[in-house]
Amino acid sequence: MMKSESIYIRPFLPSDAAALLELQFANRDFFQRFSMERSEDFYTLETQFNRIQFYQEDSQNDQSYNFGIFTYDDNLIGTINLFHVMRGSLQSAFIGYFLDKKHNGKGYTTEAAKLMAEYAFNELNLHRIEAGVMPHNIGSIRVLEKAGFHKEGIAVKNVRINGKWEDHQVLAIINPRD
Repeated sequence: MMKSESIYIRPFLPSDAAALLELQFANRDFFQRFSMERSEDFYTLETQFNRIQFYQEDSQNDQSYNFGIFTYDDNLIGTINLFHVMRGSLQSAFIGYFLDKKHNGKGYTTEAAKLMAEYAFNELNLHRIEAGVMPHNIGSIRVLEKAGFHKEGIAVKNVRINGKWEDHQVLAIINPRD
């Protein structure tokens, strides 16, 4: 578990499945604006439980690391992950996150991104973390910049979201020890 002043992040546990389902369902329309379309069966307890098991396997295989963002009263308010972990000469990963819309603007995602970068650099010994954000998502770009990421350019028609190829602002942070 990694802590900041107002939140903590930790890997998901099977016992988090109901809270994860509640978070996804409550923010369904909000999250889908920035991510791939989800089928109806995504919004079931069984699917969320299976996702958590998959997260645990991916973590054991050094492929991705999926954490919940929690308030100190143990409410799940978001998710943050490192994915596409690449070893060898790259030593890098991508970061992604979602925060419950009613908690936006409070600095929680910035705190979580800083904690995840610290984990990536100190525990996983990664060299670089990259993010891709739709250019109109100014709030998310600000989150990353406040967490120490710098803009690198635009990836044109980079990710298919809701049936449309979307451009993404590429941001990255380099391990300060490297």
